[in-house]
Amino acid sequence: MRPRSWCGHQEHPPRKGLSLMKIGIIGAGNIGGNLTRRLTAVGHDVSVANSRGPQTLGALAEETGATPVTVEQAAQDADVVIVTIPLKAVPNLPDGILDGAAEGVAVIDTGNYYPQQRDGRIAGIEDDGLTESRWTAQQIGHTVIKAFNGTYAQDILDRARPAGAPDRMALPVAGDAAAAKRRVRDLIDEIGFDTVDAGGLDDSWRQQPGTPVYGLQEGLDAVTKALAEAPPERQADFRG
Repeated sequence: MRPRSWCGHQEHPPRKGLSLMKIGIIGAGNIGGNLTRRLTAVGHDVSVANSRGPQTLGALAEETGATPVTVEQAAQDADVVIVTIPLKAVPNLPDGILDGAAEGVAVIDTGNYYPQQRDGRIAGIEDDGLTESRWTAQQIGHTVIKAFNGTYAQDILDRARPAGAPDRMALPVAGDAAAAKRRVRDLIDEIGFDTVDAGGLDDSWRQQPGTPVYGLQEGLDAVTKALAEAPPERQADFRG
């Protein structure tokens, strides 16, 4: 087991009542890479995949102890699967990608819809009014928990704090599956952040790009307030 650490410096002993899990990460960009670093640091068994193949993940694997795998292998036996890829790439994920996952797998969606900047126009979001994560859940055939989508990647490493620290950041978490949401919130707490329940997937527009909570580096009260103040209209910069 790797030592548990906060901010890459001070080590802390394992906290009681937490079980180690098998976690599959699909996407090894800034968010995926830093989640790999934090989750291995607290001792979880992490497999990581990207679109270019496991042979390109040697440096990350050597640094963290994570296992580089293909996208098709990432969810095998996983208790948690993190999908952290551009939204436009979600429909290209292999069919049945979660078939080999553990029963009751929690799937985290970190994605955002950037129609003008990256993804192009997605009709299900623009015309049908689906939230980004509801659309993602439909594409993969499994409900998801929306988390980390408004978090700066470097904050995952630099802003982690022990529970109760006065400057501990809070992250919004939305999802329909209560048990999966609880598992994700516990996992986020374990790697150094508080969480605020942002409701179900149909409420997850409150944490989409352009909302007050998006990119907010504050604690529980400020995050709760920002979620409540979110306007339902999508900003023009984030419409196709």
